[in-house]
Amino acid sequence: MYQVVRARLCALVCGAGTALRRRAVRQDLRRDAGMVTSEYAMGIVAAVAFAVVLYKVVTSGTVSAELQGIVKGALNARM
Repeated sequence: MYQVVRARLCALVCGAGTALRRRAVRQDLRRDAGMVTSEYAMGIVAAVAFAVVLYKVVTSGTVSAELQGIVKGALNARM
């Protein structure tokens, strides 16, 4: 990280050409290439875990009875 920042600052301050900036960007992109897949995998695992917990809560007896009461009340409402 430090080398990339230093290269970019040197390119800006010293007036170096665009080649140095391109090289710094390429190095930065190459370093982060393997992180994307693991981030997606962790996001999917977290989403599945949240879905399982939500399913267990909604299908529990107390919550299920409350949801059925709300639906019945809404269907029996008079205007």
